[in-house]
Order: sequence, then structure tokens, then C-alpha cells
Amino acid sequence: MRSTDTGQRPYQMRMRAANLAGVAARVATKTRIWAADMECQQEEQYPKAKRKRPSGAQYRKRRKEEEERRRREAILKYLESSSTANEVPSTSSSGVPVCSESLDEMMHRPAASYSADGNTRLTTDSTLPVYSDVTETSSPVLPVEVKTDEPSAADPADWPSYLGDTVRTVVVGRGPYQWQQEKGEYSKMKIKRPSGAQYRKRRKQEEERHTKHREAILKYLVSSSTTDEVPSAASSYVPFCSAPEISSSAFPVEMQTDEPCPVDPADWPSPLTDIVRTELVRRGPYQLKAAETVVKREMAIVQEEKRWRAVLARLIAIVQSLAVRNMALRGDTEKLYCPSNGNFLKEVELLAQFDPIMKDHVHRVKSEYSHLSYLGKHIQNELVECIGAKVVATVVQEIKQSKYFSLILGCTPDVNHTEHLSVLIRIVTLGEDPQVKEHFMGFLEADEFTGQSLATLILQRLDDWQISFDDCRGQSYDNGANMRGKSQGVQATLLQKNPRAFFVPCGAHTLNLVVADAAKSSNDAMGFLGVLQKLFSLFSGSRHRWAILAKHVTITLKMSSETRLENRVEALKPLRYEMSGVREALLEVRGQTKDPVIKVEAQFLAEEVGSFRFLLCTVIWYDILNKIQHVSKVLQSETLQVNVAVSLLEAEIALQNYRATGFVAAQSSAKDMCEEMNVEEVLTLKRLRSTDRLSSYESPDEPEHDALKNLEVNFFNMVVDSAIFAVKERFQTLGDVEKKFGILSSFQSLPHQEMIEQAEALGHALSCGGQSDLDGRELAQELKNLPDLPSQTMTALELLKFIQAKQLSEIYPNLWVALRIVVTLPVTVASVERSFSKSNLIKTYLRSTMCQERLSSLAVMSINPDVVGRISCDDVIEDLVGGCQR
Repeated sequence: MRSTDTGQRPYQMRMRAANLAGVAARVATKTRIWAADMECQQEEQYPKAKRKRPSGAQYRKRRKEEEERRRREAILKYLESSSTANEVPSTSSSGVPVCSESLDEMMHRPAASYSADGNTRLTTDSTLPVYSDVTETSSPVLPVEVKTDEPSAADPADWPSYLGDTVRTVVVGRGPYQWQQEKGEYSKMKIKRPSGAQYRKRRKQEEERHTKHREAILKYLVSSSTTDEVPSAASSYVPFCSAPEISSSAFPVEMQTDEPCPVDPADWPSPLTDIVRTELVRRGPYQLKAAETVVKREMAIVQEEKRWRAVLARLIAIVQSLAVRNMALRGDTEKLYCPSNGNFLKEVELLAQFDPIMKDHVHRVKSEYSHLSYLGKHIQNELVECIGAKVVATVVQEIKQSKYFSLILGCTPDVNHTEHLSVLIRIVTLGEDPQVKEHFMGFLEADEFTGQSLATLILQRLDDWQISFDDCRGQSYDNGANMRGKSQGVQATLLQKNPRAFFVPCGAHTLNLVVADAAKSSNDAMGFLGVLQKLFSLFSGSRHRWAILAKHVTITLKMSSETRLENRVEALKPLRYEMSGVREALLEVRGQTKDPVIKVEAQFLAEEVGSFRFLLCTVIWYDILNKIQHVSKVLQSETLQVNVAVSLLEAEIALQNYRATGFVAAQSSAKDMCEEMNVEEVLTLKRLRSTDRLSSYESPDEPEHDALKNLEVNFFNMVVDSAIFAVKERFQTLGDVEKKFGILSSFQSLPHQEMIEQAEALGHALSCGGQSDLDGRELAQELKNLPDLPSQTMTALELLKFIQAKQLSEIYPNLWVALRIVVTLPVTVASVERSFSKSNLIKTYLRSTMCQERLSSLAVMSINPDVVGRISCDDVIEDLVGGCQR
């Protein structure tokens, strides 16, 4: 049994060893796998930094450090060689070896002072340090470890017996070295790289230490200013100290380099010598990283401000685009990407598809990253008001530069039955090419409609704009009693404050009143206009009847207007040239309609338009209105001048000529129309109702038995005579104004004495309160000495441009002022009527809740698009920020 056990033991031991080897192999394999995984994880978490090439400053720094290291080695070799020559440093009274120069001072000597191998000793006349007389010998000053860059001995027992300043400096400069004892011997420890948490902790501690340093330095500088110790200075005003103060121990280690000074005053050297104080002052306080944080915050604020300015610039452009086109800004909702959110948000969505700044802003709003969107209704109102105010301010600046101006006013109600006073100012620009401009200044809400209240309202607004009413030279309104009233109208109230603000009635409105007076002068004329209105009402009341009319005529009927002369002419045109088609359409309507009222009305109108009387009245009315229409169109021009308007209004001469031959020509045209419609040329005499006599002795009027003669007397003559009389009466005020400035258009044909009289009269008219715009006698002399003009029939504006082009304004100052004033005078208020049309486009029944400021600002932008294009977005943003302080 013993031999058997003995034979099995080697086998069992071998099996056990094999099992242990397998286990060890598996453990090693798993260890390698685990190590590989850890390495991968560390690589992912702490990727290796790419090795960067040193910059120029880093390269020069390394090169300097290498040169200092070589110099240090040469000095150490020199010290070693000097120790072998039985030269040891002398000791002071305290038993500490001293040297006349420290290692740092020796480092600043040239490297050529030492031999390459360090064994050659130079003479004392060289730049090497010189020791005192040798009193005793000892072992070498520096051990082997100190001669090279190897670390110093860890055990102080291995240090040299004589610790001179040089040795101490080297030991302190190298600092402690970490050692580890293994197996009774010292070996270098592997320095581990700090982890991320350790690195952040050290960094935090370093920042705290720097903060303390800065506070201590500041306290020191404050306290040192109260002390009596002042650094002594040489003749060059450089602080200096005695030789014992320049030892290496005078400064702590931190102050021998550019490291920050110690914060705690307890760490400062004692006593505080002049050199230490000078060094502290030179280095100054330590700049903390908090300053960098402040700079970063300021830069972030600047970038955020730039982003908001860019966003607001785009929003301002959207508002301008919509306002110029009279489009509504808001919808039913105020959310982005909703079907009915309005034109403003739709423009923002469209711009966000192509503009990166607006895309980023919309993304911030949708993600609720920013609580401010500047897309709501309140910011829209603020933008509209700021842009409108900027337009008005720009126009006001231009008015002040031109000095002289004229007022054009008009009143109209809006969809909410709120009365608005529309204000326009007419000026003449003083650029290289003088131009006449009429600027719309906005709508003023009027609570009362009397002339006194309206005049007070406009004067208050001029004061708000800082425009002096003393520079007003003209005013023009419509023909309402509260506006042009001679006693209590607006023009009378303003003339009391400024007699030089001449009132000029609107020429276009005056012509309309002339036609209205002519229409009311005859019963036949009024009956004709009534039939004309019934024709339009019959066909326009049904889509089917209008289709029948369109089938027979090419010129559709128009509704006659009482205020617009052009509409009356357009209403008569289809009857004048396509009367047969209108009659056929009436007959077809009579045959197809089942409504008895429409049937009777169509029958009556068909008989009426086919009568010779109606045809003759149509021709006469069309001829009269056609002659006046061309004058009315010219009078609606904003550049029209007074003398030109008066020459155009010589229409009374044309009407007098038409009265002599117009009725006969109208009969011929009416007969041609009868032949075209195949109707009889018979003019029946309607029975006239006799009037009651006031007394028995009065004889009754003899009726006119001739129907044609009766129509000529009671219709033609009365209409034409009424128009001629109205032209003379209603344009008398305009003629009076033209006579005051007539010398400027007819001076070339006037005698010298008459020229002087008219010039003095103009100077007197432009005088008020002892002040005058020009001197009459000097004006006459300037007109007499005026050079040859390109044309003998130049208007005032053409003469003004001629003087400006030839730069003669300083030579003829009185003529220059007179021309500027006469061109400034308005002749028509058509621009005010156009502003009423804009008001109807902006404030519709769907936008009836619009406030007064928003309506006025939108109208200002819509009517003055050229001024809107010159406005800078930065100026609008500055006004928005300054006024709202958002």
C-alpha cells in the first residue's frame, strides 16, 4: 500500500499542477481582457490630447531654460574643481560659509567665463566669483548629486558639511524629491497623473489662493501709503538698497519668479525692505479670472443685443411692406403656423424659411426658449407708431429747411362715423432741382366741427411739431361753410393770426359746384339727370338685366356722382354714343320680365330714351361736361400753380362761344341719333302748369308754342348762363390771389412804373407786424435787371428752377423769396381727397376697432412711401427702445 501511494503522488501532484496552471491561464486571460476594456474606457473618457507643436514663445522659453541649465552645470563643475585645489569658502562669525556672489548672480555671467570641462580655474581678475582666504580644508562643497541635474540626496546626512549660499540655493531651487524605500534601497516613484476630480480641486484651490493674494496685496498697498518708509533712490531715481539686503534670503521663493505674490502678509519677508516693497508694487495686483467672466458676460450681452436688433430690423421691414400696401396686420389668432394668424405672422413664417436669423428666432419662440417674441399685437402697435412718428419727424425736418409752407385741410367721417381732419403741408424743396411736395401729416380726430375748434386743433398740432405758423403763406380747403366761411370759418380764424396765410379755394371743388348750380337751374336738366339715374338702377338691380345690357352695348352705364365731375361724364358716354343699344336692351327687358313694376318702368324708359327731347338733352349735357372735364383734371395736379389755374379757368369764354352755336350743333347730332334708332324727329310740347297771379292787373305769361324754342330757352340757355355766372363768382377769390403775384408771370410785358407799383403792392401784402418777406422796390429792380430767359412764357416754377440752376439766388434774393412763396400756394385739395380714399382702405368694417394713432400712422406710411424708404431701421429701434424702455 505504501509503495502504491508513493507511486500515485507524483501523478496527483502533476494533475493538481496542471489544474492550477489552467486556472492561472484563465485568470491571466480574463485579466488581459479586463485591462483592455479598462484601457478602452479610459481612452473614451480621457482621450489623448493631440501633441501640439510648440509656439515661438514656447520654443524660446525652452531654449532659455536649456541655456540656464548648461550654465548651472558649468558652475557646479567649477565649484567641484575649486574644492580639489584645497579652496573652501570662508565662514562668517556665525559659522556659515559665505560667498561674495550667489549662484543666481553667477548665472548671469557669460558662459565663456567657465571652461568646458569645469577643471580649469580662472584668475581672480576674471568675472568668476572670488572667495576669501582659505582657513581650513574640508570635503568638497557639493556632493556628486549636486554637480549634475540628478536629484539631491534625500538624507540630509549625505549633504555637504559646509552648506554655503550656493548649495542652499540649488537645494531649495530643486525642491524636495519623492523617494520610496524598497528592499532597503531608494528608487524613484512613478508620478501618477491626477484624475479629473483632483485636477478640478487643485484648480479651485489655486483660484482661491490667487484671490487671497490679490486681496492681501491691495491691503498692503493701502497700508504702505501711511508708513514713513519710502524707497531710497539713486541719482537715476531707481530704488536701491545696501549689500546685505540683496541676499537671496531677502525674498521668499515665490517672489524670485513671476509667480503671484503671497496673499497672506505673514508670508512676506520680515522686515519689509525697500526692494521688497518696490517688487510688490511693480508686480501689482493679481488679475483674477473673475475679470474674464465679466468680459464674457459683456460679450454675451453684446451678441444678444445684435441678435435682437437684427430681429427687430426684419419686423420693421415687414410692417413697412404691409402698411404701404394697405394690408391688415393681424388675424383671428396670434400663434405661428396657424391658418388665420394674419399677414404679419405669415410674413414672419415666410421669412423664416430663407433667413437664418428669423429661423432661429421662430425656433426659440416655438420651443419656448425665450419668453420674448416681439410678435404680438402690442409690439405691432408700437412698431407702427414708431415708424409713423419717424416719418412725420423726417417730413417736419424737411419743412423747416424749406421755411415757407401752406396748409391743406379737409374733413370726412370714417366707418365708425368719427370725424377726421386730414392735414397736408405743401412745400418747395431747396435742392439742386426745386420740387413741389405735398406731405400727408396724419388724421386728427375732431370733437367739434366749428371753424374755431378746427383752427385751434390744427394750431395745437403745429406747436407739437414745432412748426412756426408765422411761416405759413397759404391755406386751401373745400367749399364747406365751416372751412371757408368769411366770418367764423377756419380760413378767417387763421387769417386773424397770420394775414400772410392767403386763402385759395379748391379749383376742382369749385368746378363741381359750377356744374351743380347749372343742373339746379332748369327743371328739364333735373329731369334728365333723374332719368339717367333710373337707367342705372334698373340694369344694376339684377344680374340678368345687367347681362342683357352688356349684350347690346360695349360701354357700361355708370352711376352719376354729385361730387366728382368725371363720373358724370362717364355716365353720359354710353348714352351719347350707344343710345340705340341701350333702347334695345330696355325693350328686351320689357319682353322677358314678369314683374309688372319692372315692365312698366322699362316701357317708360324705352319711350323716354327714344324721344328727340332726351337725345337733344344728352348731347347738350355731354358737350358742356366734356369741356369742363379737361380743366378739372388739370386742376387736380399737385404741382399746379395759381397763374396757370387762372388761365385754365377762362372756360367762361369757351362757354360763351358754345352758347352762341351749341344748340344748333346739338340738334344735328340728335337727328343723327334718331335716324340710327329709327325714331321720329318730333319734339312734342309738354303742357305747362300756369302759375297763379299775385294781382288781377298782371297779365299771364304767354306760353311758348314752339317746343324747340321752349327747350332752348328753358334748358339750354339757363344751364349755360348759370355755368358762366358760377365760374365768374366762385373763382373770384382765386383771381384776387393771382393779381397779387401777377407781376411774377407778366413782368416782361409791364411798363416800368406799373412794375414798381405791383412790386410794392406784393411787398405790402407779404408784410405783417413790421416784418416783410421782401422789399418791393428791390424786387422791381431785380426783375428789370434779370438776364435773358430761355422762354417768354415761363411759369413761376420754371423761373425758380432757372435761378437755382444758374446759382442766382444770392444776386436776386427778393425774386427768389417771391417765387418760393407763390409756388407754395395750393390750388386744389385733391390730395386730401386721396387721403380719404386711403382711410377707407385701411379702416374697413372688419378693422373698425382700430385706434386713432394706429390709423394715422398706417395712413402716413401708405401715403408717403418715398419717405418710408429713406428711414433707417436703427433709428426706429433707438426710438422704440428709448420710448418704451422694454
